[in-house]
Amino acid sequence: MPRGNRGYRYGRWRGGADPLAPPYDLGDAVDDIGDQVLAGSSVREALRDLLRRGLDGRRGLDELRRSVRDRLRAARKAGSMDGTLQEVRELLDRALEAERRELFPDPDDAARLAEAELDALPQDTAGAVRALKDKQWRSPEAAEAYRQIQDLLQKEVLDSQFQHMKQALQQMNADGQDGNQAVKDMVADLSALLDAHNRGEDTDQRFADFMDRHGQFFPDDPQTVDELVDSLARRAAAQERMMAGLTPEQRAELGELMGQAMQDMGLASEMAHLGDALRQARPDLPWGRSGQVPDGPEGLGMGDATTAVAELADLEALSDQLSQGYAGASLADIDEELVERALGRSGVDDLAALRQLERELERQGHLTRTEGKLELSPKAVRRLGATALRRVFAQLDSAGRGDHDVADAGATGELTGASREWRFGDEQPLDVVRTVRNAVLRTAGSPQPGAGVRIAVEDFEVVETERRTGAAVALLVDLSYSMALRGTWGAAKSTAMALHSLVTTRFPQDAIEIIGFASTAQVLRPETLAELSVDTLQGTNLQHGLMLARRFLARHHDAEPVVLVVTDGEPTAHLEDDGSPYFCWPPMPQTIARTVAEVERVARSGATMNVFALDPEPALVHFVQDITQRAGGRVFLPDGDRLGEYVVADYLRARRGRRSR
Repeated sequence: MPRGNRGYRYGRWRGGADPLAPPYDLGDAVDDIGDQVLAGSSVREALRDLLRRGLDGRRGLDELRRSVRDRLRAARKAGSMDGTLQEVRELLDRALEAERRELFPDPDDAARLAEAELDALPQDTAGAVRALKDKQWRSPEAAEAYRQIQDLLQKEVLDSQFQHMKQALQQMNADGQDGNQAVKDMVADLSALLDAHNRGEDTDQRFADFMDRHGQFFPDDPQTVDELVDSLARRAAAQERMMAGLTPEQRAELGELMGQAMQDMGLASEMAHLGDALRQARPDLPWGRSGQVPDGPEGLGMGDATTAVAELADLEALSDQLSQGYAGASLADIDEELVERALGRSGVDDLAALRQLERELERQGHLTRTEGKLELSPKAVRRLGATALRRVFAQLDSAGRGDHDVADAGATGELTGASREWRFGDEQPLDVVRTVRNAVLRTAGSPQPGAGVRIAVEDFEVVETERRTGAAVALLVDLSYSMALRGTWGAAKSTAMALHSLVTTRFPQDAIEIIGFASTAQVLRPETLAELSVDTLQGTNLQHGLMLARRFLARHHDAEPVVLVVTDGEPTAHLEDDGSPYFCWPPMPQTIARTVAEVERVARSGATMNVFALDPEPALVHFVQDITQRAGGRVFLPDGDRLGEYVVADYLRARRGRRSR
């Protein structure tokens, strides 16, 4: 903020996200996704698995869902659905017992007739309550018990439709207001509001007026008519689900009691109309469907039972949302309000972290979405290769992995600043100062007067230079299905990515081409390789792969040629004269002959050819030993988890080449 001529005063940034905050760190997430992609998963599957497991101490979807399932199991023990029926039955028995006690001492025939009427009451609770509706009770205690039945039914029915209605009515009665009339007015206004809403009219002002007049019945304080409709419709659907969870006998009795209570309040038609309006507004809700209901030892009133069923329905819906097991699932489907109700604020924070992770992966350019398909971006592929390379070097002994820079005796090259003793054949310039110094030091102990300084052969030193040799590396990777069956496909892809990263970043003067071969061979870009699946077609066409390798090496004839082959089987396919692939198992002589002929062409080009055999099967070992002898190379039999270490170390040795020695 400007302060006149005195300069500026700085304060906390209040315009949104902190512009100087460090970017969201996605390194571990990208590495995790990359590992799974290299192991054969698609990017979408890898991302979904990461979101399930969570990252950086945050709970993933699976752990959140386990917490919800724990809540779900606890909610099932909330109580039984027939609590209202039990309570009505108890009040009815109390009323009948009190009435019989009042009638028993009376010798009048009218008393005997009244007792006979009590004995003839229907066995079901609803029928008995209906039959006693107009009875003139002699016992004040019985009359009070029956009045409590009517009051209980009215409150429970309303509470099952409108949450917290019992508390609202109790408060109104305590304040001396006519609660029943207020409910009638509210239901009438609510029906009119919903009808207007369903017709598509603008109801904002009508909703505001409705809440001003009847807001005491809605303590959850909905802010829009849609929120009000959603709350009421969900509860109405939960009420139907609660009824569906009763036995047929219980459902019939409770339904009849509810109908009687609505008629007594004069709300039967209004409540029926309200139910229809809610169905019309939210037809997507599970109206009338059965589902899980509480089944605990204690009975629940209708209102509490409806609340318990609604909670179960919400927990079930949240569990399904967290499972992400349906077509087109996304984190946007997860209801944050349900998460907060079920798991508290920490659950919302964990969900927000997962959403931020998914959003930042695309925003920072690690994932791209093309026609709805998630793919690794070139940026992510580069990191993937760098991570794979870093892991390879972590396994290599620093002394055993070799060095790329070759110090030799050539007259050309860059000076290192050091010198060494002269060896026969060296062509580097003499280090005159060190040579004379060596002669002086050698002769200083026995001076010969007038002889001067005589230089001997052992005094000579040459200036040390280094020459960076360029290499052309063709890495041939087996894509046959057996690679996946043996569990080596992920290691092969990771190795190829590591080698590509090493060549392109550490030794940019080198060239590399990755060639995959199965029934045929193909040149692979790193972006393609990362998400490539093994070829389900039969065949190991090493001949075609070597043909592509020769073409690549021919384009880099000035570089040291290096051919590295990763395979787990003998050649079982070759190209016919017309270019079509031919497969045969066991390998036919023609396939072996054509492959060996291609090996010899590679050898004549001066390339070093080393083979990494991932299966110790004798036939494969015998074959690769034969071809490497022809090409002047070596055979390695690495474990899958050490393949990258072997290949990278061998590249660093092989690229020095015969030309630098």
